[in-house]
Amino acid sequence: MLPCLAIAVLFLAGACRQRGAQAQEPSASVTPAPEVQAPPRFVPEFTASEIPPEVEARMRGNSYPEGATIGLDQLRYLRLSFIGFDGIPQTGEMVCNAAIAEDLLDIFIRLYDAQYPIRSIRLVDDFGGSDDESMKADNTSCFNYRTVPGQKNLSRHALGLAVDVNPLENPYIDRNGVVRPPEGQPYVDRSLDFPHKITRDDLCCRLFLEHGFTWGGSWSSQKDYQHFDKR
Repeated sequence: MLPCLAIAVLFLAGACRQRGAQAQEPSASVTPAPEVQAPPRFVPEFTASEIPPEVEARMRGNSYPEGATIGLDQLRYLRLSFIGFDGIPQTGEMVCNAAIAEDLLDIFIRLYDAQYPIRSIRLVDDFGGSDDESMKADNTSCFNYRTVPGQKNLSRHALGLAVDVNPLENPYIDRNGVVRPPEGQPYVDRSLDFPHKITRDDLCCRLFLEHGFTWGGSWSSQKDYQHFDKR
């Protein structure tokens, strides 16, 4: 009996050692999931400053040609945040007369807070100083040292005292029925209902009127639905 008992004890001891060794084997390592970085939070900007040198360099020969009679010290460079047609907030640039800089800051802050959609706010210098190309791109802008179309008189834009908002959907129609930009032809009939149409009851129009601007959509001999200027 003793030899059998000894063999059994040795067998049990070996089994215990084997189980202990198995228990001590390291478990498979688990690679942690990569940390997902949250997108940066958009911080709106509404600032006015004197014309920075890099902006002046962009303006010269475009919106600010040789012989311009308004001094750069009379103008201000604005950073304006807005809600795009796609619903995404972004920040644009505008140059205006110093006399209306505070007006525009307040107007565009309130438009932003109301989520009012604007296609684009860029300097016309991004379009080579071409008002036609800026309007075609549905770009909201202010200063551009140019004359009134078809005239020799300076436009209010040449003084930085006029703003055009969403010009494609709110075109200019002269006395002869010529539409500018031509791409705005589908929006000439103001009895139609379509997005981004400026009317007297529209928030954008109401805010400009509150700040003492006049609206081109109320003119009798011609219509300029995009246009607001201050005298």
